[in-house]
Amino acid sequence: MNEILQEFFSRNTILVYFVYGLVFFILGFSIALQSWRHTRLELARSLKWLAAFGILHGIHEWGAIIIPFQTMYMNDAMMTLFLTMKVVSLVASFFCLFQFGVSLLNDRWPWLNYVPYLLVALWAILFFVPNMLADSWSISWQRTGTIWARYLIGFPGAMLAAYGLYYQAKRQIKPLNLPHISRMFQIAGIALGAYAIFTGLIVPPGDFFPANVINSATLVALVGVPAPVFRSLAGMVIAFAMIRGMDVFDVEVDRQIEQMEIERNLTVQRERIGHELHDGAIQQVYTAGLIIESVRNKSDDPLVDQRLDTAMSAMNEAIAGLRSYMSNLRAGTAPVTLVDGLREQANNPRLTVLMQVDLDLDLTEEDSMNPVRTNRVLAIVSEALANAVRHAQAKRVGIRAHRQQNEFSLAIEDNGRGFQADGNNYGYGLRDMRDHARLLGGELAIDSELGHGTRILLTAPWRDN
Repeated sequence: MNEILQEFFSRNTILVYFVYGLVFFILGFSIALQSWRHTRLELARSLKWLAAFGILHGIHEWGAIIIPFQTMYMNDAMMTLFLTMKVVSLVASFFCLFQFGVSLLNDRWPWLNYVPYLLVALWAILFFVPNMLADSWSISWQRTGTIWARYLIGFPGAMLAAYGLYYQAKRQIKPLNLPHISRMFQIAGIALGAYAIFTGLIVPPGDFFPANVINSATLVALVGVPAPVFRSLAGMVIAFAMIRGMDVFDVEVDRQIEQMEIERNLTVQRERIGHELHDGAIQQVYTAGLIIESVRNKSDDPLVDQRLDTAMSAMNEAIAGLRSYMSNLRAGTAPVTLVDGLREQANNPRLTVLMQVDLDLDLTEEDSMNPVRTNRVLAIVSEALANAVRHAQAKRVGIRAHRQQNEFSLAIEDNGRGFQADGNNYGYGLRDMRDHARLLGGELAIDSELGHGTRILLTAPWRDN
């Protein structure tokens, strides 16, 4: 069986490399289309590197078919140039794959940003520059350069990308309770790990260890199937899992945004009813109680006094009941400190999966507002973040909170599409933010321009005056 497989793949080498290149080219092209569509998803912004890897890697493998056919039409210098470009395209594709892994893990290990550049520079110093200076572009150099490109850049880059997908599935997808999507990204990570082995460790035969022991020739002798076939299978799985995961995620993201809108509308309705109860019903009942009390003070009839006392008691119970009802309408109790509340909102997985939220706090754990004021500040932040997700489609939002003695300032700035900041066309959400600012005894400034994002600035006293 082994000999039959070797014979089949030996006779169809061109077909093997054509399919290999086609798989990765389609992977890159498809993911490029997907990443442009899913601009709301933070993970999608890293996919440009995976798309570039697929396209470059596909072109590199097609070079194994195209270049040999050009030998009869080109001189040695042109052939050397094409073969050199083939090696460089392999390094470039591995660099993009490495960058994909780095971008997935940037928030965890920011120092990784420099590693791909250092490894490419090391490869160029050891293999590219010396041959360029010596004008020694031999087949031996090209083979050695390819081997070390796989060892130095391809293998660690693919393994890092595999772990990055696992990390992002755990960080972004799992908190949203989307197991089927998480499973797709985990499958893609496993396929990338397999690809790392078959492309980074199964290298062309070399005259040094481990390339002289573990290489593509020993794989064919062992199983009868060349390494490009296994790499193609890994590429197919990566493409299917990533595209499937992104497709399903698009639906789920829309559901998450819809749920956020429903929750926000409920919060707005609670606030409206609470304001109406406070400014309307409670004030009227309180006024009626004052009228009864004034009548009670002028009455000399014990029977009338008893009935007026009963009416006063009923009024007080009504006021207490309305206040209790208003308390139950609140979206939730305030956290212990304003710092805790701001951190909780900035780390909300429903938001962080769609955009990056940067939090800059010039506050200490001891800087604590009273619960009512804390709730109002957090309501402004919640509305601003919800607007950035729903309407502005921002990719990044910055929140900065600062206290200086008894003065508190809060700035919320996004890089979304903005709007015409006309005070006459503010929606209910923005009017609600202004109401909260007014009740805080402060001012709210909204600065926005189409295509240039929105900036919201709250200034208010730290304590009630």
